[in-house]
Amino acid sequence: MAIFMDRHELKGFSAADVAQAHQKDLEVQDEYGVKFLTYWFDHQRGTAFCLIDAPDKETAQCVHRVAHGYVAGEVVEVALSAVEAFLGRISDPEPLTENTQDKDNAHRAIMFTDIVGSTEMTSRLGDLMGTELVRAHDSIVRRCLRGYGGSEVKHTGDGIMASFASTTQAVDCSTAILQEFLRYNRGNAEPIHIRIGIDCGEPVEDSNDLFGKTVQLAARLCSAASTDQILVSENVFRNQNSSAAFLEIERLQLKGFAKPVPAFECAWT
Repeated sequence: MAIFMDRHELKGFSAADVAQAHQKDLEVQDEYGVKFLTYWFDHQRGTAFCLIDAPDKETAQCVHRVAHGYVAGEVVEVALSAVEAFLGRISDPEPLTENTQDKDNAHRAIMFTDIVGSTEMTSRLGDLMGTELVRAHDSIVRRCLRGYGGSEVKHTGDGIMASFASTTQAVDCSTAILQEFLRYNRGNAEPIHIRIGIDCGEPVEDSNDLFGKTVQLAARLCSAASTDQILVSENVFRNQNSSAAFLEIERLQLKGFAKPVPAFECAWT
């Protein structure tokens, strides 16, 4: 058995329609040795995502076909730990209501932080002091994540990758992080400077991996950012409702992207 996530185009459907289809899947699943773990529905974008424990993709699709006929456009194999880290749950939410499902969609903002010059800093200060500064970074970032509803996906060695349910949360958290470092640096002889990159997207979208292109772009934007700078993608700029101000910068030629990518700097001071 393996874990899969599929993607459905369901424009015009309501949260109640999708909940009913999910219930029909549950009624049929045992006949095919499949377990539908949960689903997410984004009414605004007209997309739904199912998390499925199944022998293979074809069997998972067969249950959809028999239960209600709404087969998925894409199916990818995923790790449960990664799904929980990105999306916050791997079981049906309680209570399963119309309003709950409307708000509990799978669209996420992905944020990377990176300590500027971490290798040089460790070489100059030694491993012990370098490790202590990374811990200071982690403490500040994690405190801000808790304050803005962010979930840590993984530690990258000299930074943190995090997931947010909304772009507004991600942008507001990133500005809070840099403001916290500004305060930290005023009272410490050895300052810590970071950079941040943010993109947003759906878990399965023209990709063979969970949030594949979204993760890649967020990481590349972080690498391209200057010291104490937040760079966000065009998707983030158009999706968020923060009061933060943005400045469009020159398009960036990023590794892994064939064409120059639009990017925006978030003014956080």
